[in-house]
Formats: sequence, structure tokens, C-alpha cells
Amino acid sequence: MSSQPSLLRAVSRWQIVALSVNDVIGSGVYLLPAASAALLGGASLWAILAAGLCVLLIVLCFAEAGSHFDQPGGGYIYTREAFGELAGFEVGWMTWVARVTVAASLSAGFAQAMTPVWSGAAAGWGRALLITVPLLLLTLVNIAGVVHGARLAVLMVAGKVLPLGFLVAAGLFAMDWGRVDAFTLPPAGNFGEAALLLLFAYAGFENTATPAGEYRNPQRDVPFALLVMIGSVTLLYTLVQLVALGLVPDLAHSATPLADAASIIVGPAGIWLLTLGAAMSILGTNNNTVLAGSRYLYAMAERGRLPAFFAGVHPRFRTPWIALLTQTAIALPLALTGTFVELAALSVIARMATYIGTCAAVPVLRRRLPPARFRLPGGPLIPIAALVLCIAVLTTATARNLIAAGIALAVGAVIYALG
Repeated sequence: MSSQPSLLRAVSRWQIVALSVNDVIGSGVYLLPAASAALLGGASLWAILAAGLCVLLIVLCFAEAGSHFDQPGGGYIYTREAFGELAGFEVGWMTWVARVTVAASLSAGFAQAMTPVWSGAAAGWGRALLITVPLLLLTLVNIAGVVHGARLAVLMVAGKVLPLGFLVAAGLFAMDWGRVDAFTLPPAGNFGEAALLLLFAYAGFENTATPAGEYRNPQRDVPFALLVMIGSVTLLYTLVQLVALGLVPDLAHSATPLADAASIIVGPAGIWLLTLGAAMSILGTNNNTVLAGSRYLYAMAERGRLPAFFAGVHPRFRTPWIALLTQTAIALPLALTGTFVELAALSVIARMATYIGTCAAVPVLRRRLPPARFRLPGGPLIPIAALVLCIAVLTTATARNLIAAGIALAVGAVIYALG
């Protein structure tokens, strides 16, 4: 391992911000308006804002933990340093499982997003083509160099945010403010399902620190990127929900809420604009998923908990190319045989291992390591509040999802024992 090339530190602060925004703004923003309105009605506007503030608690824990380290691995590194090899491995393993299922779900979601402009994307060879080609191209781009992946992230952020920005700017003037009934209480029984939905829409920030070994100054730039991301994304999500509520009749039953909203403003061109935005949004998030997920596999292999083969670094491009190819080889058949909803549901529960491990690690890391560059106020209050939030979300999961997560944890324990 010592004779192979090292990872290249080449990613700048604002490229990290772009990667972080790309991680979060994906398919969720295009599904969120209708689904949250169906569950919460007009109160969905406040729910989205409140969800952003709640997720901020977890983001702050990642910001402090990330300011301690300049190694790749994210939550795997934080949990390992705080609680030992087994706990760290289980978090890294579950996070990688989440990354594979997210890559598969987004690939399936990309084909689904294209159906408004090409009916052949719904099934058969058209669906297979739109799943396979983008995923392979994203893998090749990230093998060719982390700088290419980061630059692609910047391009994708522009491609996904500009259509949404146009929708918000135009929609605020065209909407019927009388439709925004934001003060009617929704059915209490819908809160659990809405919590999982909102978490999925904000999830992905945990990837920001994962390629830290390829950032120029991760201990300074990761906290900055996370805070910029959560502020801008929460504002954007809230404004998008407001405009959708004020534009789309019977929003709760709209299959393509943002395309419908855009068509009301500018006609059929709006459908194409928001479909293109959805495509860029999904591809951008999947680019980050491909990049970050492979670094978990690389970090665990480099540590000796998986075969060293998976930690192979390309001699020319200096990227973990074996991990990248392995991840895609697993995600592709999952995408071709599964649906977006099925794969996304498992990813949400698998992510919780990373969230819980990192939030719990923050107070321990404070005692064991030199002072972090970014330190949260209030002592343990924010990490404890974040842990309570994570546990509350877990209580809303279905038995099927919890069983699947338990099986994945058991498989990870077996791999660790054999390693």
C-alpha cells in the first residue's frame, strides 16, 4: 500500500460548496411539493422550513467533526476515532450501502424523470439505456480525476438551480396567494411519513467530507461548505413549496408538480425547462454519490478492514478506480431491476447509522483530540438534540426497512469478523 500513489489534493472551497449543494438538491425537490402537500396540506410550507432547521442540528455535528480531520471517510473516520474499529466499520459499511442504493435509485429516477418528454424512458430498452449510459459516464468522469468530478459538480449546480430560481422568481408574481393556506393543521397520523420524506429531501450532506483527502484545506472548508449549503437549500426548498402551493391546482395529486407550475407560467416550454432541470439535478446528485461512495470503500480497505485491492489508486489519475468500478458494478443491476421509491426507502434508514455515529462522536472527539477549528456552542446540547432527532426519525420507519437495515448491519459484522 505504501508504494502506490496518494490521492491528489486539488478541490477548492467553492468547489466543495458545489459538491455539498449537489449532494442535497437531487430528485427530492421535484417530488417534495406534491408529496408533502398530500401529507401536510398548506402546513407543508412550515414543515419544510422546520425540517431544514432540524437537519441543521445534524449538519452542525458534521461540521465540527469534519474540522478535526483531513482524511477521506467522513462519518466512518469520526465514529472509528471515537468508538473504535467495529463501530467505525459498521458506520462506514452502512454508509456505503446507502451510497450504492442511492446511486441505483437516482439512476432509476433519471429514467423516470425523462418520461414527460420521451415515453420510451418508462420501460424496456429506453429505460435501460437511460439508466446505464449516465451511470457509466459518471463513473468514468470520476475515474479520470477528482478535479473533473468537482468541475462537473459546479456545472450541475448551475443546471439544477437556475430552472428552480426562474420558477421561484416568476412564480412569486404569478401565484394565487389565496391558495396558500399555511395555517390549517394536517392530520396527526401523517407526521411520521412526512418526517421520512423531508429527511430524504435534505439528505446527502453527509457526503461532503467523505473525499476530504482530495480537498486543499478540508478542516477549514468543510464546515464552511456545510453551513452555506444548509442555509441556501432550506431557503430554496421553502420558496419552491410556496410557489407550488400558489400555482398548481390540487397540488397533492400532481405527478410532476414543478413542471406543472412552470407550464402555468410559460406554457409547454416550462415542461421542457423543468424536465431539463430535473435531469441535471438527478445527474448532479448521482455524480456526488459516485464520487463519495467510492471513498468509503477506499477508506475501509485502506484501513485493512476490506481487501487492499479495493484501495487501489490509479497511477495516472490518482483516484480510487477499483472502488469506483466496484460500486457501479453493484448499483447498475439494482437500478435496472428496482424502482426509485424502493431503493430510496432503504437508503434513508441506512444513512441514519452515519448520522447517529457522527453526532455521538462529537463530544468524545472533543475530549480526545486537540480543539477543532469549528466548535459548536452549548457543550453537548446540540449533539444530544441531533441524536434525539435521529432516534425520532427511526421510530417512523416501517418494520420492513428496519429488518433490511438489521440484515445489512449483520452482514457488516460478519465481514468485520472475517477481516
